[in-house]
Amino acid sequence: MSEHKHTNRLINETSPYLLQHAHNPVDWYAWGEEAFEKARAEDKPILLSIGYSACHWCHVMERESFENKEIARLMNELFINIKVDREERPDLDQIYMTAVQLMTRHGGWPMTVFLTPEGVPFYGGTYFPPDDRYNMPGFPRVLISVAEAYRTRPTDIAQTTTSMLTQLRRMTTAARESNEMLTPALLDEAYRGMMGNYDPRSGGFGRAPKFPAPMNLEFLLRYYHRTGDPKALQAVEHTCRKMAEGGIYDQLGGGFHRYSTDAEWLVPHFEKMLYDNSQLARLYLHVYQQTHDDFYRRIAEETLDYVVREMTDARGGFYSTQDADSEGHEGKFFVWTPKEVEEILGAEDAPLFSAYYDITPEGNFEGQSILHVTRPHEEVARAENVSVEHLMEALERSRRALFAARERRIKPARDEKVLTAWNGLMLSAFAEAAAVLERDDYRRIAERNASFILENLRSDDSPPLFLRTYKDGQAKLNAYLDDYSFFADGLIMLYQATGRLNWLEEARAITDQMIEEFWDMQEGGFFYTGESHEALIVRQKDFMDNATPAGNSVAVEVLLHLSVLTGKEDYARKAVTVFRLLRNQIALYPTAFGRLLGALDFYLSTPKEIALIGEIASEEMRALRREVWRNYLPNKIVAQTEVLDAHAVTAIPLLHDRQMIAGHATAYVCEQYVCQQPVTTAEELALQLQSSAARSASNN
Repeated sequence: MSEHKHTNRLINETSPYLLQHAHNPVDWYAWGEEAFEKARAEDKPILLSIGYSACHWCHVMERESFENKEIARLMNELFINIKVDREERPDLDQIYMTAVQLMTRHGGWPMTVFLTPEGVPFYGGTYFPPDDRYNMPGFPRVLISVAEAYRTRPTDIAQTTTSMLTQLRRMTTAARESNEMLTPALLDEAYRGMMGNYDPRSGGFGRAPKFPAPMNLEFLLRYYHRTGDPKALQAVEHTCRKMAEGGIYDQLGGGFHRYSTDAEWLVPHFEKMLYDNSQLARLYLHVYQQTHDDFYRRIAEETLDYVVREMTDARGGFYSTQDADSEGHEGKFFVWTPKEVEEILGAEDAPLFSAYYDITPEGNFEGQSILHVTRPHEEVARAENVSVEHLMEALERSRRALFAARERRIKPARDEKVLTAWNGLMLSAFAEAAAVLERDDYRRIAERNASFILENLRSDDSPPLFLRTYKDGQAKLNAYLDDYSFFADGLIMLYQATGRLNWLEEARAITDQMIEEFWDMQEGGFFYTGESHEALIVRQKDFMDNATPAGNSVAVEVLLHLSVLTGKEDYARKAVTVFRLLRNQIALYPTAFGRLLGALDFYLSTPKEIALIGEIASEEMRALRREVWRNYLPNKIVAQTEVLDAHAVTAIPLLHDRQMIAGHATAYVCEQYVCQQPVTTAEELALQLQSSAARSASNN
């Protein structure tokens, strides 16, 4: 017999978040026509609940309300109840989150939205407690009041839904194309806007809660490369070091938590998201390229190694999230007491470890300690009367021992669904790290991931469309703009890192399909849902970067890179259309367009076109590739090919008529397909790249 008293329709879903609610006494439906038909037939409003598996307050509301038999009875009597995983259905999350923000001026998860049987929202909020508290009405009171309003005030409900639809539709349309020029002055303006919100004390932007904002930091790093402004680089380095020394970074296992609840990066919200770690790994990789400081390399590698260890499926897909909670308590897996540390490390190493990572009897999180660094090695060694070398050896030994002990704890739950978009972000990170760090294991991980997505997340349609999500051998749900653009971007980076033409050909085919499915032929820009998608109450466009880049931001980058690689000008023209649509918004809200600003920086530069000809696996080619990727050179495109690969030479204009010199692997550094003299040594290539970069900076 089952140990569960209740089982609802969600038991047939694959989403771990939906399955978490499969044994609630609530009569949940997944999103679909069945629920809407029932709502229309019974003239009941819909209660739409949206969350995700790693969401702490989602777990709280489930325990308090959805597992409460009396609250469930009210929900079942008064509403048709739909549960949605926001990570599987970001299209629904975007629409209804916008509605809740319009109603309440704030948003978050869990999100609770009340809809008409036609799917139009008329009331909503986020977390509701089970009884009146926190100056909030209890959930039962909300349920009764909303149901009564729907039943007794149909005119008011109709007016609300009409107004809401009007506002939602107005917000889906970007401003008309700006007539103002796209110039570096726009980048200067964005830089000043971002730095106006910079926290010089603790790094990052704004106050608590504080998010890593990797896209904005990437823009500042680009800005330093463009202008040489030392304040831009200082802001990036200071923030990256503060984050990596803080509690937001897992000091034992690598990888970053979602965000910090304070302004000092100490107490995180402990969930770990694939998309955060993909973007942060690349950020630290780029800072390492700029500074050649091994600290940043270590953080990049530890983050990627965490993903390999904890977040990678045996077949090559990357999992989505790790929960904030374990054993019912947020952060329990990650925190320590002095007693625990001493029992594991012993009397000699424990004081050194506790001094360096600030483990104290009073703790910094509910009586326990989150590991974080407050003092440099030299200061701790001096205070503890040991040499720096002794301290470093003890810390390394201690980290290994505590990590092994922590592995015996009950781990946070893991959401093992594979999302195409988030996999595309991590694919880019592994592919670029493989090139920069000369890690062949990272290349194999990237190529296996690309093959996995191509083989498992396509539909049976003709031609096949991409799908959003994969779990337990089942792929489903039409892919969105970010799925197409993020994955195409990852494939382009994988081509540049490996020189294997098949990855570029796949990227171009995906981009062409993305244009066909998502491009707005009337106004320009990309819709978030494709032509083949189900009809929703509005068809939105995703323009602003958030925790993940906007689909349009990455699509623009893909178009610009493909334009250089293929010589197809129409790609670049579409990218410029998006820039012109958003030009005024970028000027007003630069922090909402960090990734798009990076693409604009690429467009306004003269990208370095680097062609490498030779035997891909030869030591000569490796030496040239090492020089190409050694330094931070964000606005570059790399094409490489075997000498006799006629297909590659035909497909990529940058490779036309390029020859090896005297039988040696050869590099060509070009701008707008006009090349300097070919070179065959890393030293000669370095000089050309340096002079080219200096010339570019002086022109901006």
